[in-house]
Amino acid sequence: MTTPSGDGARTAVDDRPVVLADDTTRAWSPRTARARFREGLAVPTAGVAAGHAQANLVSVPADWAYDMLLFCQRNPRACPLLDVTDAGSTSTVLASDADLRTDLPRYRVWEDGELVDEPTDVRAYWRDDLVSFLIGCSFTFEWALAAAGVPLRHVEQGRNVPMYRTTWQCRPAGRLSGPMVVSMRPVPAEHLDAAIRESGLMPAVHGAPVHCGDPSALGVDNLDRPDFGDRVELAPDDIPVFWACGVTPQAAVMASRPPFALTHAPGRMFVGDARDEQFRVL
Repeated sequence: MTTPSGDGARTAVDDRPVVLADDTTRAWSPRTARARFREGLAVPTAGVAAGHAQANLVSVPADWAYDMLLFCQRNPRACPLLDVTDAGSTSTVLASDADLRTDLPRYRVWEDGELVDEPTDVRAYWRDDLVSFLIGCSFTFEWALAAAGVPLRHVEQGRNVPMYRTTWQCRPAGRLSGPMVVSMRPVPAEHLDAAIRESGLMPAVHGAPVHCGDPSALGVDNLDRPDFGDRVELAPDDIPVFWACGVTPQAAVMASRPPFALTHAPGRMFVGDARDEQFRVL
């Protein structure tokens, strides 16, 4: 059971102990992953359907859609757009057979900027005026990091990637404003160059880090208390490395308080059909 709180954090999640990224789930096809999520499996998607791109989701009423589109256009590091749907559409070009109302592991429902529910299916909340934005996800470049020898601590530890609200403000757009959210991956110093290089070759899924090292430069004062996701243990030689994160629109929803919005639950992404390497700059 998930208990919402006003700051968007979760106070209890029954699926948190499940370690999803094993050899079986890494080998799933995207269609199999979506089918399992449609059946109610509600766990983090890091490592699932390895080699296939993942995406963040935010759906807003049509009269807020231009503001969201402009917000993404003005903040491309945090909100790199992969698809924008027609109003009321439940499908996406990222997967021909997908239903955006059922095929993510867990959703968030927002009313006036407050988190009111975290269901595994949002058909009961769906509205014909909703426009959905699919935003690139840093899980997509994790295959490249792993191939370059960069350890993924959150995968090793069976945890959701930690995410933090920063004091870096996004460029406002119409009625939408708010702070940048970042995801953090501990990287050993010897692998830092590889992490920057490999993620930098994939700008459509956030690209290179926005900061490496001292988290206080981002206004983050305690790595052990992420605003979203789970705490991850750092090894003695690890450097905290921060990437712009597609949870940023959720921070904008909390700050700007549109009357209604649907999003993915942090770390529980839409798994698309495209291969990761399709987003790699040659």
